[in-house]
Amino acid sequence: VQLQASGGGLVQAGGSLRLSCVVRTTFSYNSVAWYRRGPGKQREQVAIINRAGVGRYADFVKGRFAVSRDDATNTVYLLLNDLKPEDTAVYYCMLPGNGYWGQGTLVTVSS
Repeated sequence: VQLQASGGGLVQAGGSLRLSCVVRTTFSYNSVAWYRRGPGKQREQVAIINRAGVGRYADFVKGRFAVSRDDATNTVYLLLNDLKPEDTAVYYCMLPGNGYWGQGTLVTVSS
């Protein structure tokens, strides 16, 4: 099992980034979740998308982030809009049903 997250980088406040997570497995999976861990903070769930493509979001990102998936390419996306300095974190994708995690991608938002 491999989850490869990418797309992080340095962006100014108010900017946008699109994160990608390529999921490589030998089994089918349903939901994919995005988590983040900011400096000195605990890990927190950001969003989750089910097999039907319905996303749910943490309150602190509602209206700013959007999760989507392309099952043809086994890729899940997280679009980050209107970024704030407090969004600075390493973002991880994972399979909630199996507990597999990707390696994370760093998002840094400057003020």
